[in-house]
Amino acid sequence: MINVALFGLGRIGQMHGENLHAHKKFNLKYIFDIDKDLSKKIARKFKTISIDNPKIAFKDKNIDVVFIASSTPTHINLISEATKHKKVVFCEKPLDLDIKKVNICKKNIKKFNPKIQLGFNRRYDPGHSSLKKDLQKGTIGKLEKIIITSRDPAPPPINYLKVSGGIFKDMMIHDFDLIRFYLQNDEVDSIYSIGSNVSDKRFNKIKDYELASCILKSKNGVQCIITNSRHCSFGYDQRVELFGSNGMLISGNKNENETQTFTKNSTSQKKPLLNFFIDRYVDAYKLQLDELASYTIKRKQPISSFEDGRRALIIANAASASLKEKKQIRIRF
Repeated sequence: MINVALFGLGRIGQMHGENLHAHKKFNLKYIFDIDKDLSKKIARKFKTISIDNPKIAFKDKNIDVVFIASSTPTHINLISEATKHKKVVFCEKPLDLDIKKVNICKKNIKKFNPKIQLGFNRRYDPGHSSLKKDLQKGTIGKLEKIIITSRDPAPPPINYLKVSGGIFKDMMIHDFDLIRFYLQNDEVDSIYSIGSNVSDKRFNKIKDYELASCILKSKNGVQCIITNSRHCSFGYDQRVELFGSNGMLISGNKNENETQTFTKNSTSQKKPLLNFFIDRYVDAYKLQLDELASYTIKRKQPISSFEDGRRALIIANAASASLKEKKQIRIRF
């Protein structure tokens, strides 16, 4: 069994806790959260140990994996300590909101030969990942355009949005990463972004956006279009389209079920879209853990790394700069 210490028991942390607890290759030995009462409550649920300080897990030689699902400002310090103690690290995105801290961390942990998997779950989605497999097979010829639509059912609480880093670092960062996933040996070269607030004026007060779109171009000329919305009346809208010289690939939405209704008033009426990212990507989160197990046991490199997280953050920063300066921004990694 792979012994794991889980840090952070918010919404995403508890979901990871459920999956780790249920996985046959992991033993959830420790959990930690700054809310000690919550930590003790979840410890009873998973029949594990609630610790008061992450150092207990770092110093335990039997801990194989440190799983970081705590708030973003804690990520870099936890990664640094975990790698220093030779732990395999899983860290949720983003690495940090400050690229300078990420770059310093990269330099400082290099001597420890760090083993880090980043939580870009969409790479593991069966639909999204199948597009890459077909692309690699040459099914659609040469890749020419990537179009990604990401719309959340409703915005997070305003207190979360205030510290999230904005729509590019909190939400669209997933899409920036997915574009790089499909570009393979190519790389993003430039970006132009726009943002606006039409329906929810609360975003004006926190200097963020409910709607944002970006046009990116790769070094080889592939055009990439991303559109994001913090709200969507018909559910969690997640679609990816790859257009190539010989065809097109699409990974579409997931409904509550695949039943279609035909009546005298309508035809091909489907059930609503899934309304929560944990439900939409339930398979991806489990496959992500399978790879973490393989990484820990066999040292097989994961498909999402620290460097992927660093580069996605650089693109997010460029998107913010483009919006502010109202011009196309060249990207340097």
